[in-house]
Amino acid sequence: MTHVRLLAPGDEARADAFLAAHTESSMFLRANLRAAGLVDEGAPLQGTWAAALDDGGRVVAIAAHAWNGMVLLQAPIALREVVHAVLAETRGSDVAGFSGPYAQTSQAREVLGMTARPASLDSREHLYALELASLRVPDALAAGAVRARRTRDVDVDRCSAWREDYSAELLGVRRGAELARRARSEIERLHQQGDAFVLEHEGEVVAYSAFNARLPDVVQVGGVWTPVALRSRGYARAVVAGSLRIARDEGASRAVLFTGEGNVAAQRAYESLGFSRRGVFGLVLFAS
Repeated sequence: MTHVRLLAPGDEARADAFLAAHTESSMFLRANLRAAGLVDEGAPLQGTWAAALDDGGRVVAIAAHAWNGMVLLQAPIALREVVHAVLAETRGSDVAGFSGPYAQTSQAREVLGMTARPASLDSREHLYALELASLRVPDALAAGAVRARRTRDVDVDRCSAWREDYSAELLGVRRGAELARRARSEIERLHQQGDAFVLEHEGEVVAYSAFNARLPDVVQVGGVWTPVALRSRGYARAVVAGSLRIARDEGASRAVLFTGEGNVAAQRAYESLGFSRRGVFGLVLFAS
C-alpha cells in the first residue's frame, strides 16, 4: 500500500534517497532539490513536490511542478496519484511541459487529458551516460588547437542569441520577445552559476555547452550549440569534452545527457566521447 502527500522541508533526505536510485533520469529533480530544497516561492529551481510513500515511509514515486511550469517525473508507480496531487496544490497553474522517463511523460499527458494539446516538442530522447575517467578527448582539444572555458560577462549577449537559435531549431519554440527574454534569463543564470561554457578557436568563440543540472559527482550536459556556418568541424564534441574535463577536475565522476532519437549527428558526437545509451527519456514542451 502507498499513500500520497506533498513533500515539505525535512523530507529532502528521503526524496533524494529515492531519486539517487534513478539518477540518470532524475537529474533535474535531484539538482533542483539540492539547490532549492522543498520550498516553493516561485524562485528559479523551486517547485511544489508530491510523493507516494510505502508503509515504511520510503518514497516510491515523485512528481514536482517546477517554477518554470515543467512537471518533472520519477514515478514508476502511482504516477496518476502524484501528478494529480501536485497539480491540485498548485491550483491549476499552467503546465509548460513534462520531463522524465519517456513512458512516464506519455502517461502523464494522457492522465491529465493533454494528449490533444499542441506541443512544440514531444520527443523520445536517447538517454546517455559516461564515466568521466573514460572520457575520450578529441585530438584538437588535447593538442590545444581549441580551448574550452567558462563563459565570461562578454559572452552573455552572443550566447543568449545562440540560445534563441537553439530553442527555435531544436525545441520548436516560436521566435519573439518572450523567447528572447527567456533565453537571456537562462544564459544569465547558467553563467552566474558557472555552468555555461564556450569553445575558442584562434581567439574566436565557436560553440557553446552547459550543465543544465549539476550534483557534486554528476553533471548533465544540455544546450549544446554550434552556429550553422561553423558546423561539421568537431566544435560541439570539443566544447562538451572541454566542459567535462573541467567538471572532472572539480570532482565530478559521471556525466549524463539526452538527445532526440532522430538527431544522429549528435548521437555520433556523444558516442565518440565515450557516452553509451542507458534508456529512453521524454521531453514535452507545450506550444505557447
